[in-house]
Amino acid sequence: MLSSPKRIRDSTFLLLANGASYAPPASGLQEYLTAHGARRVTSVRHPLMVEDGTVHEITTHERGRERRRRIVRLPARPPYTYPLDLLVPLFAPRVDAWFAFNNLLCARGLLERRAGRAGMVAYWAVDFVPDRFGEGTAMTRSYDALDAHCCRHADLRIELSAAALEGRDGRHALEPSAAAPSTIAPVGAWLERVAVVPRDGWRSRRVVFIGHLVERMGGDTVIAAVALLRKRGSDVTADIAGRGPLEEQLRSEAESQGLGDAVRFHGFISDHGELERLLSGAAVALAPYNTRVESFTRYADPSKLKAYLAAGLPILLTSVPPNADELAAHAGAEIVRDDPASLAEAIEHALADPDAWQRRRAAALAYARRFDWGTIIADVLAAAGFES
Repeated sequence: MLSSPKRIRDSTFLLLANGASYAPPASGLQEYLTAHGARRVTSVRHPLMVEDGTVHEITTHERGRERRRRIVRLPARPPYTYPLDLLVPLFAPRVDAWFAFNNLLCARGLLERRAGRAGMVAYWAVDFVPDRFGEGTAMTRSYDALDAHCCRHADLRIELSAAALEGRDGRHALEPSAAAPSTIAPVGAWLERVAVVPRDGWRSRRVVFIGHLVERMGGDTVIAAVALLRKRGSDVTADIAGRGPLEEQLRSEAESQGLGDAVRFHGFISDHGELERLLSGAAVALAPYNTRVESFTRYADPSKLKAYLAAGLPILLTSVPPNADELAAHAGAEIVRDDPASLAEAIEHALADPDAWQRRRAAALAYARRFDWGTIIADVLAAAGFES
C-alpha cells in the first residue's frame, strides 16, 4: 500500500473484468476515475457467458476522454477458455493501480507488480461461490488455490457483502495477519441521474424483472405468477429484460399461457439509460430467486436490487440475498415464498393500496441514498491509497 495518498489526476489505472461493459462495480469505478480526470484509465472487458460471444474489448481514457478502443476476438467456451483472458492485453500498460475483478486477472496483476509494472494490485471480488466447479473437482481445487493466493498477496481485497467476506475467509482459512487488508463495498448507483418512478407509478400495473435467464433467478416463477393474475381478470403486465439459456423456454411458456400481450421480452439491454427508463415505467420490481437450488446470490449483493431501489420501486423477493431481511425492514420490500401463488398475491397486494405503494416508494428511495457510487468508490480508492 502507498504510504501517502496519490492524486487520481496524477495516476494511471488498469481495470480488468468479465461481463457487459456497464456491469458494476467495474463500470462505476471507470466512470468515477474518468470523471475525476485520471491521467489514464484502461478498461478491459472479457466475455463472461456464452451469450457474450468472443469479443474482448480494451478502452483507454486519458483525462476523462476516450482515446482508443480495440477489439480482440478469441475462442470462447466458458469456463474452459477463461485462461485466454490472460492474453488480453498481451502487453499490459505500466500502471499505478491494477484493479482485477476476478482472481485469474488478479494473479496476472501480482506478476506484473513483481515485474515492476503495477504499483498496487486490488482484488475486487464480485461474487463468492463455494465449490464453484463442483465439490472436490480439480477445477474447484485449482480455483480455490488461486483465490487464496490472491487474498493473501494483493494489496487490497474488496468484497460486495459481509457474507462474502466471511464466506471467503472461512473457505481459505484466512488469518488477518497473513491476508490482504479487506473492505466491503456494496454495489451502488449513480443516484443523481437515475430516472425515478413517478408518485402515481402504481397506475401502470407493470411488473419488471431484470437478470440472467437461468434457473436460479426465478424467471419461470414470474411467468407463472402473471398467468395466475390474468386468469383472475387482473390487467397486470410484465417486462422481462435479460438473456440466458432459458430465454426460449420462457418465451414458449408465456405463449402457451396466452400471455403474448401481457409479457414483453426485451432481451439484453446494453444501454444503461434505456434500462433505467424501463424501470421508471414499472410499478413493482421482482427478484424471485429460486430457493431450491444452490446459488452464489446467498453471498452476493445483486446489482439489480440497487437498480430497483434507485428507481423507487417496491421490491418483491425471496429470502436468498443476504440483505433480503434488511430490504424488507427498511426499503419497502416484501419477502415472498418461492412459488407463483405467493408472488401473484404479493403483486396484487402491492398494487391494491396507492397510499401504501407511495410509502414503499419513498422507503426505497430513502434507502437507496446509502449506496451512491460517488461515496462508495471514493472510500475504496482511499483504502487503495488514492484521493481526488
